[in-house]
Amino acid sequence: MSETANFVAPLSQGFGYGIIVGLGFAFALVMVFITWALKRYQYEVQTSEMFSTAGRSVKSGLVAAAVVSSWTWAATLLQSSAVAYQYGVSGPFFYASGACVQIILFATLAIELKRRAPNAHTFLEVIRARYGTTVHVVFIVFCLMTNTLVTAMLLTGGSAVLTSLTGVHTVAACFLLPIGVVLYTLFGGIKATFITDYMHTVVIIVVIFIYAFSAYATNDTLGSPSRVYDALVAAADRHPVEGNAQGSYLTMHSKEGGIFWVINLVGNFGTVFLDNGYYNKAIAAHPVHAFPGYVIGGLCWFAIPWLCASTMGISALALEGTQRMSSEDVTAGLVLPFAAVKLLGHSGAVCTTLMIFMAVTSAFSAQLIAVSSILTYDIYQAYINPSAKGKMLVWVSHMSCVFWAIAMASFATGLHYAGIGMGYLYLLMGVIISSAVFPGAMTLVWKAQNWVAAAASPVLGLAMSLIAWLVTAKRESGVLTVATTGA
Repeated sequence: MSETANFVAPLSQGFGYGIIVGLGFAFALVMVFITWALKRYQYEVQTSEMFSTAGRSVKSGLVAAAVVSSWTWAATLLQSSAVAYQYGVSGPFFYASGACVQIILFATLAIELKRRAPNAHTFLEVIRARYGTTVHVVFIVFCLMTNTLVTAMLLTGGSAVLTSLTGVHTVAACFLLPIGVVLYTLFGGIKATFITDYMHTVVIIVVIFIYAFSAYATNDTLGSPSRVYDALVAAADRHPVEGNAQGSYLTMHSKEGGIFWVINLVGNFGTVFLDNGYYNKAIAAHPVHAFPGYVIGGLCWFAIPWLCASTMGISALALEGTQRMSSEDVTAGLVLPFAAVKLLGHSGAVCTTLMIFMAVTSAFSAQLIAVSSILTYDIYQAYINPSAKGKMLVWVSHMSCVFWAIAMASFATGLHYAGIGMGYLYLLMGVIISSAVFPGAMTLVWKAQNWVAAAASPVLGLAMSLIAWLVTAKRESGVLTVATTGA
């Protein structure tokens, strides 16, 4: 796992497959039981409306839990730890602060969506109603690109960690991880994602607390803030950080960290404002509970990447000694499992496997609902079969979930063999999708925006961002490769 040391998977392949397949089916069985109980005792019928909107009656607490879970990707835990490893104590703050403001600001759009289109199934239906087909198609493409990038990050990051900890083949992990998620989403719809999101988030938070107490209180090597401080001072002496004040890991004055903060801020506006999953939650929320749900969720989420990275990224620095992790391992998101094994040994590997499984599956379920809603209401019902209702829409939603899971598992496999990891995709997403954020948001809050601006600005912005990205990489490095374009 480093340039000078072999990192041997501490867990068996059987354990890895047991977690991926066994827990996935366990959650599916739980959702089958809950769906049966709701139908038996609450007389709840799984119509297309219930599948996509949960009856538009979800309260603020569950909305907040779902927002926190959906925004807690594998990248939230893995990339934040990698940033802490690269830039020191500034990294966790730059990651968390650069990615929580979008959720809080999105609360305004949630209110506008509930007010202006109370019966909508997707945000794109509002686009079509206001601007017509051309703009609708443009935003379908950008929203699906957003879902593609997010899902690819989930699978590439999650599979890399599971491979490093258990020896499970990366391709097998890419295809097996979605199975349980697809099953419980098919049975429970968006309500299943709300319920499982809550359970997943509890597990993730408990594991992060285990790490934090170990690093700062009980670990034999670290075990106190003062020892961690001393270890970071020693790490800066061995390999100072270029761009940090005095090369220190203990400063907020970080040039590269600041650049990452800007990339993080811009890129994550796209992954919130263009991800139909967040609009799905706003649509499913009771009108009174949408705004507080998103504000509470955004504020609560900040603590997860900040504490996780401040513990795991910093612990990796403090415990690695002279054997540095390779840049490929850092980009792949392997800082967190490296630190977990150093801190807790076999137990740390088990905790990390559980936590990453929970993060990947909870966020993946939200992506399934987001994409199935777009394919069902914005493509199938809008352009293929406008008279479709009831069981036909449910069937299309189910088939959309299955299709998307297979397509994304295949895409993630291709990325693996191309040498493209989660860290590369995380930095790329802002280049690809951010140009559609402003016209998308203004659709709900600014009546003066016309259809030409809404259609042209995302496309022109994408072209300009791609040109700027590739030209800058060529000028800085002299050659265009995966390594230079993702640097």
